[in-house]
Amino acid sequence: MSNESDILIVGGGLNGPALALALAQAGLRSTVIDALPRGVQTDDNFDGRGYALALASKRLLAGIGVWSEVAPQSQPMLDIKVTDGRAGEGPLSPFFLHFDHTEIEEGPMGFMLEDRFLRRALSDAMDKTPLITVLDGETVTAQAADATGVTLTLASGKTLRGKLLVGADGRRSGTAERAGIKRSGWDYGQTALVCAIEHDLPHHGIAHQFFMPPGPLAILPLPGNMSSVVWSETHENAAAFQALSDEDYMQVLRPRFGDFLGQIRLVGKRFTYPLNLTVANSFVGDRLALIGDAAHGMHPIAGQGLNAGLRDVGALAHVLTHAKRRGEDIAAPLVLDRYQEWRRFDTATLALTTDLTNKLFSNDNPLLRLGRDIGMGVVSALPGLRRTFIREAAGLNGELPDLMR
Repeated sequence: MSNESDILIVGGGLNGPALALALAQAGLRSTVIDALPRGVQTDDNFDGRGYALALASKRLLAGIGVWSEVAPQSQPMLDIKVTDGRAGEGPLSPFFLHFDHTEIEEGPMGFMLEDRFLRRALSDAMDKTPLITVLDGETVTAQAADATGVTLTLASGKTLRGKLLVGADGRRSGTAERAGIKRSGWDYGQTALVCAIEHDLPHHGIAHQFFMPPGPLAILPLPGNMSSVVWSETHENAAAFQALSDEDYMQVLRPRFGDFLGQIRLVGKRFTYPLNLTVANSFVGDRLALIGDAAHGMHPIAGQGLNAGLRDVGALAHVLTHAKRRGEDIAAPLVLDRYQEWRRFDTATLALTTDLTNKLFSNDNPLLRLGRDIGMGVVSALPGLRRTFIREAAGLNGELPDLMR
C-alpha cells in the first residue's frame, strides 16, 4: 500500500501535530506517523506534567486553531522570581530576580498548560483537518530519498511517499539516525523529578526558580491552588527519592519547597527524566528536516524545551509556505538551508545559555555564588536589561516566523 503526501512527519507528540496543522493552512498535505496508539496519546488522566508556554508559543497555537480549545485550562504566568540558596535554608542572598509582566506591552510572559489538554487539543484538531492523515501505532523501519521524494517503509508493511520527511521523533530520533546525522552533547549528571502539588495559599500566577547546589527547583503555577514542580538532583539522589513512598517523598520535597504557599500535598503521578544536552550536527538532510528534540534537547532550566520546538515548527512552516508560494520544490537544499540557518544560531545560543546557567548555579562555590548574586542584583536594578530578559522569556526577541508575530 502506498500513500502520497507532501510532508511525512515521524513523531506524533506535540511538535509533529503542530507542524501538520501549520502546513495545512498553506494547503500542504501531511501524514503523521505516531508510534504510540491513539488512546495512550490522548489519555485524559491528570499526571502533573505541564509546559511553560512562552507568549510567542501561545501565538503559534492560536494561529493553528488550538489555543481557543485549551485557553480555559491554562494559567497565565504573570511574574517570575529567581532566587539562590540551599535546601531547608531558603534564599541566602538579598539579591534576586523579579520579572513582572507589566513591564512589557504584550501581556503575560507565558502560560502554564497541562500536557493532557495540549495533546488532546492537537489530536482533535488533526481529526478535523482533511489535509492531515494520522497513522497511530506505526513505526518506521526504513527511509529512502531520491530526486523527487522520500519513501518510508513501516513495520506493518505499508509504504508512504512524500516530498519531504520531517523528524519529530525525540532525542533518540530514528529519522536522524537512518539519515546518518550524528549528535553532539553531554550528560549533566542530573535527573529531573517532576510532580504536581496542591497548596493551601494562592500562587497569584507567579513562577519560581530556586537554584540549589544539586540543581534548580522550578515551581510553576497551574489553575487553582496547584503548581507543577520540576526539581533537578544528582542521578543518585533522584533515584533514591523516586523510590520513596509518596509520604516520604514529600518529606524530602517540603524543606526544598518552603512554606510560602502553606501546606503542600502531592497530586497525581511522579516522573523522572535524565538531563542531558544533545544537538543534531545538522538540522537538515536529503529531503529531510528535524524539529524539536530530534534537532536539539537541552536542560529544562528555563522551560524552553517545547518553546524551542514550537519555534522550529513556526520557522519550518514559514520557510515551506513561502517556498510553495514561489513555486519552489519545498524539499530543495536551498529551501531547507533557509530553515537550518534560521534555527541553528538561535538553538546554539539557547543551548549555550542554559548550559552555562546550569553550571554557574548548580554548585556551592562561594566565589561563584557571590558573582551570580551580584549579577542578579545588577539585572534587577537596570530596567532596560530586565525588560530584555522578560521579552526573551516571552519568546519575543529575534526574527519571528509569521505564526508567532
